Amino acid sequence: MNATETIDIAPVVKNFRIDGDFIDGRPYGSGHINDTFLGRFNTPQGVRKYIHQRINHRIFTNPERLMDNISRVTNHLRGKALAEGKDADRESLTLVPSIDGSCYYRTDTGEYWRTYLFITRAKTYDLVETPDHLRSGGYAFGRFGSLLADMPGEPLHETIPMFHHTPNRVRLLQEAIDRDSCNRAAKVGKDIEFALSRSEEMGTLVRLMEQGELPKRITHNDTKFNNVMIDDDTGKAVCVIDLDTVMPGLGLYDFGDMVRTGTITALEDEQDISKIGVNLTMFESLVRGYLEGAGDTLLPEEVDRFVLAGKVITYTIGVRFLTDYLSGDMYFKIHRPKHNLDRCHTQFKLVNEIEKHADEMQKIVDGCR
Repeated sequence: MNATETIDIAPVVKNFRIDGDFIDGRPYGSGHINDTFLGRFNTPQGVRKYIHQRINHRIFTNPERLMDNISRVTNHLRGKALAEGKDADRESLTLVPSIDGSCYYRTDTGEYWRTYLFITRAKTYDLVETPDHLRSGGYAFGRFGSLLADMPGEPLHETIPMFHHTPNRVRLLQEAIDRDSCNRAAKVGKDIEFALSRSEEMGTLVRLMEQGELPKRITHNDTKFNNVMIDDDTGKAVCVIDLDTVMPGLGLYDFGDMVRTGTITALEDEQDISKIGVNLTMFESLVRGYLEGAGDTLLPEEVDRFVLAGKVITYTIGVRFLTDYLSGDMYFKIHRPKHNLDRCHTQFKLVNEIEKHADEMQKIVDGCR
């Protein structure tokens, strides 16, 4: 079910420890995967808002492990914020426990729901509006990885195995091409050729990780600019959100996805790809912000490959959109025919643009480090 469909969340939200009476709920946000709702409650402190999400357990096949990750990460980040005298309810997502004390609620029909405190006086942006916004967002994601570098305990669960493993994504694409379950492959020959012709180079980061030349870290793995909340008054990043894919990975995955979503000159699903380019001013702001946030946690070998990371992650997401299109749009939510193909086209065009401007982008990195 898409969040745009009608659903009564009242029977669900009563299972969370919210000190108040439910007023109403409505679909909220523009996420591709989970169904998100904004709930309002009359509480002793006045009307308060909460975010309620139904976890897509077709994508996240082990919601218990997913929520264990999120609980550990948010508790660690809240502890850091409190130790620094900051407002933990704004600096980190806050899970509201269920009536039985769990960090999620499972319905009788097997659906999994979670609830967060709503962060007020801040919002997300689907397209970066100013270089300062992106610098602040880059700082937030760089610091996010830095703050989690000392999180104790066992490694986090892999919520989606091989999520950014580019060679595996290419393998899945080839399987979708061979299967051609929707008879679409013949019409996207140029896209397929683009993807397969670059597959060797785009596997570089995975090979370096497997050879031990790049370190595994706790990473967000989905650092779209709209996954950081920006304060309404200051324009500064407040909180990193959407923690479903926080798990072991490469720090370059996080930086690369910010290049993909923060420096692009149009929306991810823009149908006129002539509008797609890479904004070098934005790229410089991102590099500066990310380096500031990460501090001394990044190795020189990682910074050396910032430009490559932007190209690899943009390519990888494009391959995923193309694979989903060929497979009948089973993963990403779509709102029109060929929506995933449009998304694929913007990604591949951005890869081209990064290739054209790679030398300029590398000079920017060298000047900022």
